[in-house]
Amino acid sequence: MNNADAIVIGAGAGLSASAGLTYSGERFCKYFSDFAEKYGIRDMYSGGFYPFPDNETFWAWWSRHIFFNRYQKAPKPVYDDLFKFVKDKNCFVLTTNVDHQFQLAGFDKERLFYTQGDYGLFQCSVPCHHKTYDNEDTIIAMIERQEDMKVPTELIPRCPVCGEPMTVNLRSDDKFVEDEGWHKAAERYNNFIEAYRDKNIVYLELGVGGNTPVIIKYPFWRLTAENENASYICVNLSESFCPDEIIDRSICVNADIGEVIKELIADR
Repeated sequence: MNNADAIVIGAGAGLSASAGLTYSGERFCKYFSDFAEKYGIRDMYSGGFYPFPDNETFWAWWSRHIFFNRYQKAPKPVYDDLFKFVKDKNCFVLTTNVDHQFQLAGFDKERLFYTQGDYGLFQCSVPCHHKTYDNEDTIIAMIERQEDMKVPTELIPRCPVCGEPMTVNLRSDDKFVEDEGWHKAAERYNNFIEAYRDKNIVYLELGVGGNTPVIIKYPFWRLTAENENASYICVNLSESFCPDEIIDRSICVNADIGEVIKELIADR
C-alpha cells in the first residue's frame, strides 16, 4: 500500500460494524426498546421492513434510525483511523454503506461513491422525478417532537412535485433514485479506475459480505486478475478469501478491521 500508485477502498457493512454502528444488541435496545416491546422488532435491519400502521409511526422509526446512524459519528474511531492511514495517499472509496461515516471522518466527498444511497436524503416514493432532498432539519424536528412512537402529521415529508409521501434514498427496490450527484460520483469513480487500471493499484476490501458481491467483491477480483500489477487485500472478521486465480497477489485477513488499521498505523 505504501508503494501503490493508487488505492481503491471497497467498504461494506462490516466496516461500520467494526466502528460500533451495530444494528442489534445493546445499541438497538438503547434507541428502540419501545418499538421492540410494542412491535416485537429485534434489530434495526428488520425494523426497516416492518409494516408500520401509519406514516406517523413509520417516520418515528426512521427518524431515529437515520439520526443515530447517519448524523452521529460512529462510537469507535475506525473511520478516523482509516482516514489517518490513507489521507496522504491517492485513493478513492466505493461503498455500499449509506451512513455518511466517510465524510464525517474527513474523506473528500469528490473521492466517494455511495452506490446504495444516503440516509441523509429524501426522494419521492413513486418516484415521479429523479431528484433528492437533504433531510437533516426534518429528521431533527422528528426526533425532538415525536411522542408515543409517532411524529406530528405535519412533519411527514411529501414530494414537492406530485404530493405523494417521500421516502429514504436507499436502494431496496426498483424505485431507488439515482440523482445527478449519484451519476457524477459514478463517473468520477469509473474515471479513476480507468486511469489506474494497468498501474500499481491496490484494491482494499473492508467488511464486504455476500449480500451484494457484484458491487465491490467480484469487480475487485476481476480488476486484480486483469492487471498483473494489481494487489487485492481483504479484511473481514469471518469472510476473508479470494479466488485461486489471484491468490499470489492477494492478502486475506480474518480479523477485526479496526484492530488491523490500528496495527497498520503503529507499524508505519
